[in-house]
Amino acid sequence: MYPNQPRAACAATFTATVAALLSTALHAADPQLDPIVVTATRQATRTNELTSDVSVITRQEIDQAGETTLAQLLARQPGIQYIANGGAGSNSGVFLRGASTNQSIVLIDGQRIGSATSGSTALSRIPLNQIERIEILRGPASSLYGADAIGGVIQIFTRRGEGSVQVNASTGYGSYHTTDTSVGIAGGTEQVSYSVQAGYTNTDGFNAINNKKNLFYNRDRDGYYNRNLSASFAVRPGKGQELGANLLVSKGTNQYDGNDFGALGAAQPFSNDQNVGNYSIYSRNRLHQAWTSTLRLGRSTDDSKDYIGNFRDSSFKTTMDLASWQNDIKLPVGEALLAAEYNRQKVSSTTDYTVNERTIRSLLAGWNGHVDQHRLQLNLRHDDNSQFGGKSTGFAAYGYQFSPQWRAHLSYGTAFRAPTFNELYFPSLFGFAGGNPNLKPETAKNTEVGVNWEQGGHRASAVFYHNQVTDLIEFRPPTFVPVNVSKALLRGATLTYDGRFSAWAAGVALDFLNPRNEEDGPNKGNRLARRAEQQMSSYLGRSLGNWELRGEWQLLGNRYEDPANRIRLGGYGLVNLYADYRLQRDWVLFVRANNIFDKDYETADNYATAGANVFVGVRYAPK
Repeated sequence: MYPNQPRAACAATFTATVAALLSTALHAADPQLDPIVVTATRQATRTNELTSDVSVITRQEIDQAGETTLAQLLARQPGIQYIANGGAGSNSGVFLRGASTNQSIVLIDGQRIGSATSGSTALSRIPLNQIERIEILRGPASSLYGADAIGGVIQIFTRRGEGSVQVNASTGYGSYHTTDTSVGIAGGTEQVSYSVQAGYTNTDGFNAINNKKNLFYNRDRDGYYNRNLSASFAVRPGKGQELGANLLVSKGTNQYDGNDFGALGAAQPFSNDQNVGNYSIYSRNRLHQAWTSTLRLGRSTDDSKDYIGNFRDSSFKTTMDLASWQNDIKLPVGEALLAAEYNRQKVSSTTDYTVNERTIRSLLAGWNGHVDQHRLQLNLRHDDNSQFGGKSTGFAAYGYQFSPQWRAHLSYGTAFRAPTFNELYFPSLFGFAGGNPNLKPETAKNTEVGVNWEQGGHRASAVFYHNQVTDLIEFRPPTFVPVNVSKALLRGATLTYDGRFSAWAAGVALDFLNPRNEEDGPNKGNRLARRAEQQMSSYLGRSLGNWELRGEWQLLGNRYEDPANRIRLGGYGLVNLYADYRLQRDWVLFVRANNIFDKDYETADNYATAGANVFVGVRYAPK
């Protein structure tokens, strides 16, 4: 029913639900402190002091995700939709406020990760068992993080250690012969902290392509396995002084349906090895009571190899060497940010790129603070890219605290996306056009207004945004050479509520998105491909003695596979259930059931998704 329900009816239903929940909230107790986040300002800030739209995924929510992928977990958050070309390990990505999968960036422990050839991040290779928490910043953030942050930023924090030595472990088995096991040790004192976590996942999967007429259809199971390791170490030789190192390594192989278009002219078994790594060392030093300096050096890698049987077909490897120096300076009013960054991207591939390396040098400054009920944030950044020269971006936001419960914010920001190596330098092959070295960056201008209500353990918000994106890169016929010709408008609203009622917890997020092609031509006014105009995500949880129970309901409206809006993908609804039982103080038995009504749906045309599936496991997690 939901995909065909009028927007006004959806909004009225949501408003009535929130009103009822807020009425009950007036009698709720157990106030909670707002979490501290860093992604929105690059400085530690409480969420109730922000002038931007941020949400946090905690370790508890990750534990309740079972064998769910990172992309699927993100898609339960406000303003995010996802696509996948099959099951676990397959090509997947997320649309953040309708922005393309390569128009948002992913950070791991403060450091960018991704492919410089495709422009996207291998979300399927980032295992949930290595993640402590996730922060999601919605809206343009190039003034803080540089290129590609048109839709926003997803920052992943790996596990850390503190307190007495603790061992954690988890193992389980589920549908499609899926196994998932992880084990780790962590601990720390005031002087030293450490964490090491290792994991292994394996699944037989299901056939990725469900259309027998598709040229790539191959009737088989497309499985996936992954091995991963993370580690962190920090030493604090004195007050305000810290030296540390972080690493995350994930190696995975997935099978998929392909066609070599050779003598057999039939689909063949294909596989992809993709390994991602993130390594960094840092020195955080309080040089003065009001001045903290953080120097970070690191490298991230994305190494992908495709095979036909045992024969290597192609390989693409991105290596990013990164250096940053950030200075946080406390002022009489607020806190200033001054930073310099260096990013060297190098591509190694079986494809012969005419240029295989670029450097980006960046300077950025910012300030955020509050005076009485007024809150302000200002950011300015300049990126000097060796391929296309300089690009400056900015952000300005104002917030006002009307009362202890109510606050509002208004912001304006600019962002850009740098052309990828594929778009710039991919060679012309077999008569097909290659890249265009004269491409300019895509640019965006976003205006946003939001209002928040908070009381005790209850939160509600409404955010409205208008993001105009220009110079979009398009592979336009008849030559299919990429050119800066397209424009798009991403506008919408997100309404959310989250709260606790004694032993109960409930939350709902409703998204209205209007992602339109604004370029003059036959597709003007059409909806951007694979984006739904309506989305709802909700949950209801209950603590009952040693039991933790949770139910989730997701609804997504219809989408179109193509820019011409001729191939329609139907809307769908999913119901997921989770339960765990504390056997002893540190032992938990858990079960998760996804898509319990066995909904047949697609996130991308011709690609299958998982049917009803169950995962059962046991977790050892000292309190």
